[in-house]
Amino acid sequence: MVKAVVTGAGGRMGGRVISLIAGQDDIQVVAGVELPGHPIVGRDVGQALGLGRTGILACDKLVDCIDEADVVIDFTNPEASLHYLKIAGEKKRAIVIGSTGFTAVEMETVRQLAKNTRCVLAPNMSVGINVLLKILEYCTGILDDEYDVEIIEAHHHLKKDAPSGTAMRMAEVIAEKLGRNLEKDAVYTRRGLIGERTKREIGIQTIRAGDIVGEHTVIFGGVGERLEFIHRAQSRDNFAKGAIRAARWIVGQENGLYDMQDVLGLR
Repeated sequence: MVKAVVTGAGGRMGGRVISLIAGQDDIQVVAGVELPGHPIVGRDVGQALGLGRTGILACDKLVDCIDEADVVIDFTNPEASLHYLKIAGEKKRAIVIGSTGFTAVEMETVRQLAKNTRCVLAPNMSVGINVLLKILEYCTGILDDEYDVEIIEAHHHLKKDAPSGTAMRMAEVIAEKLGRNLEKDAVYTRRGLIGERTKREIGIQTIRAGDIVGEHTVIFGGVGERLEFIHRAQSRDNFAKGAIRAARWIVGQENGLYDMQDVLGLR
């Protein structure tokens, strides 16, 4: 039985992770963590989420409950995730991180801290998205430089980072295959008399509206034809299920930084 602590337990993703684990027989939640002062702190996690009494209380410090767990499942924000990753390393517990918006400096910190424990970090835990990333890598190698690449992502109006971590990961996979540098070749905005599109551009465009869970479209535009790859998330359960799958997998691995491609055996 895998025992998990869920951080951000009172949030949208943390709540879904806890709710979905409640129906599993090989993994269980032993504690929830939230920020000090959050309404869920000190309450029964199940009752707070409408699951009925579970006997599992939400606390406001991971160090107070991590000893009970094998793995931490974290959907919070980069600052909090780095704090939780540090604690996981000190306590020799595995961790799954689904937070997005890490800077290059923060990612270097993640890589260093992950040397002390087992960590899965992915901008998108959806199985479908990660299969699509593998498909994009394969197709890019065939299409090469003959097709223009555009990525369009859409999310709800509460999302704080842009472009999405998933869109950036798609761009990274494609750029690496094409031998391009996103620092130079990514184009995030077009307006006015911009001139002809260059061959090396990788367009990454952002939409924020309503309650869109997550949509990503990758266009390979050629002369006389185009290919479009589309992934639409209808609910956050896709991300929660992927995180649970990652939690089961990571507890048996050696120290290091992994992503969902590793979890799914797509390397």
